[in-house]
Amino acid sequence: MSIQTETLKSTLIDAGNEIKDATVDISKEFKTFISDIEVLLKESATLSGEDLDKAKGRISDRIQLAKTTLGEANRSLIQQARQTAEYTNQYVHDQPWTVLGAGVAISFLFGLLVARRG
Repeated sequence: MSIQTETLKSTLIDAGNEIKDATVDISKEFKTFISDIEVLLKESATLSGEDLDKAKGRISDRIQLAKTTLGEANRSLIQQARQTAEYTNQYVHDQPWTVLGAGVAISFLFGLLVARRG
């Protein structure tokens, strides 16, 4: 294989790992957000007046932080997906027979699995 092909494969693997990391970050942020909101809602159930206004402000701040964090993660995922698509496109153009062979092999195996179940 050429150095360019190895570089493309390495880049695709790196991009895939970055997407996985971003997905984990989004999941953690969402779980933390839900937990924080639950705590704030429980705390605010017995509040009134100024304390209730403070609790509402804290809830609002937490929601804004979650929106910001998720927005940044979303932009990162979109950027990585586009970059991965570009590298994949380049790889397919550089190695059309390899990709075609892989597609045929996968289709054949899928056909065997379907035939056995049917």
